[in-house]
Amino acid sequence: MKKIYCILLLLLLQVNLLFAADIRFTASVSKTEVGTTEQFEITFTVNGNGDRFTPPSFNNFIVVSGPNVSTSMMVVNGNASSSMAYSYVLVAAKEGTYTIGPATIVVNGKQLSTNPIKMKVVKGAASQNNNPAVTQNAPDSRVTMHKPGTDISKSLFIKAVVDKSRVYLGEQITLTYRLYTRVALVGSEPEKLPDLNGFYSQDIKNPDQNVKWRTEVYKGVKYNVADMKQSILFPEHAGDITIDPMSMFFVVRETAASDDDMFGQFFDSYNDVKYKIKSAPVVVHVNPLPQAGKPDSFGGAVGRFAISTSLDKKELKANEPLNYKIKISGTGSLKLLKPINPAFPADFEKYDPKTVDSIAESEKGSSGSRTYTYLLIPRHEGNFTIDPVKFSYFDPSTGKYVTLTGRGFPVKVNKGLSENNVTAFSPADKQDVKLLNKDIRYIKTDANITKEGEGFYGSGLYYSLLAAGPLLFLAALAYGKWDEKNNSDIVKVKSRKAGKIAAKHLASAQAQLSANNSRLFYENVFKGLYGYLSDKLNIAAADLNREKIAAELKARSLDEGLINSLLETLDLCDMARFAPVSGISAQQVFDKAKNMINDIENEI
Repeated sequence: MKKIYCILLLLLLQVNLLFAADIRFTASVSKTEVGTTEQFEITFTVNGNGDRFTPPSFNNFIVVSGPNVSTSMMVVNGNASSSMAYSYVLVAAKEGTYTIGPATIVVNGKQLSTNPIKMKVVKGAASQNNNPAVTQNAPDSRVTMHKPGTDISKSLFIKAVVDKSRVYLGEQITLTYRLYTRVALVGSEPEKLPDLNGFYSQDIKNPDQNVKWRTEVYKGVKYNVADMKQSILFPEHAGDITIDPMSMFFVVRETAASDDDMFGQFFDSYNDVKYKIKSAPVVVHVNPLPQAGKPDSFGGAVGRFAISTSLDKKELKANEPLNYKIKISGTGSLKLLKPINPAFPADFEKYDPKTVDSIAESEKGSSGSRTYTYLLIPRHEGNFTIDPVKFSYFDPSTGKYVTLTGRGFPVKVNKGLSENNVTAFSPADKQDVKLLNKDIRYIKTDANITKEGEGFYGSGLYYSLLAAGPLLFLAALAYGKWDEKNNSDIVKVKSRKAGKIAAKHLASAQAQLSANNSRLFYENVFKGLYGYLSDKLNIAAADLNREKIAAELKARSLDEGLINSLLETLDLCDMARFAPVSGISAQQVFDKAKNMINDIENEI
């Protein structure tokens, strides 16, 4: 009987080993060579039921979406088998050759690992000749455009959410674009990011780059919810300001089986459908700051703040440096603070302050501190006082102005090592001067330096210069009149200098392009084009948008193709500041922006 049990046990072990030998955990990528702005997909597949899946670290790559989990089941000759796939969409951060490490999963109590995959990242768009052996196991992506008449708005939508809809001018607002979904999402890409005209904005950065999902009940229906983009806004003018919608494309996996037919969902064919989703615009009502009670020391700060002042020494010698610090801390428009101009003694030489920010943006707003450090050099000895500095801000929670006063400091300045710091005169005769180490001799009054007729006075050059004086005065007067007339029209001056200002932004963009920093490159090109158009067309930056740009350029009889090319470049740069773009190199964008500015300068 014991022998039978042993034989059965051995047979069971052999069967388990055979099943274990059939379990495979593999990794595949859609491409092995990609560009720095190109998306690709990596998929980890196990032909069994596994748990405790752990992805690799994805160093040197940005995770655009994932993990996207899919399950499939097959029945062949009466034998059923299942598989699970975990996929990620990645974008390479910089050029080079990198290795994506192995992923791990536990199947039947045993940990399995995939083989590492080598990726080559080239500048711009990669060549299309990738390794087909690696891509043949990539998941099927049968994507079609959204069919007219299909309604998915109740299962997938984006909401723009603000924490306050009525604020004061300069008061901070937290804006969140929130995704609600009840369907399986396979992929996504931005179609148009909001312009946020009328606001100074700061994006809230997500340190781990991954979207965090949660469950939320909205209007009695349960949704999976994720925050797609968060920003802190500061309104720049009073009145009703509309927050633009966010527009995105989502790929939704759909099956023909009904929701109740779970077995049919396993075997029925599926289709990936592409939908365009757009959030609704949101209106923020901005009240102007009250004029009543506004102190003279108010410089536009809105929020809640505190002030502290410090001095590194209270006694020193003349001509020695002195550091005076003003620290403004709190919550609100710290980055929009205007420079503080404290009053210092007249005998102190003052240099422009060094500004250091320690500011963080979170869901609760912008908070931290800004420190101004002034370098002072007292030039004379004596007892001085640095008066207390005043700082005022508007508190939106109370609707009142608050004035804070920093501490003042007495300063004792002793005599320095050099006598140059003391200006004094004392009577001295020739003998006194002569005794100063023989470096200074008294002036001889009876010396005849030049002969008569050989000096400068009375010469031809003397009379020529004398006559040239009035002529130079008249020439300077005429030039001053011309310069005043030429610069009296501020609009024409801004238009004339628009090209030079744009050239500075493009020079900065060229430096970022050389450093392979694509985000800052596109940001500088975007600012250069927008700043140029604002000055050239005499339109405030807050009022500048695509429609107004097109209308103003058409009114100036510019070529239609040039206008369309300019608008496309602006949209591309705006999108590239927040998400990778493909299909065009950064150098092409730079050359295109430079040529468009030159063409507009020639036309206008």
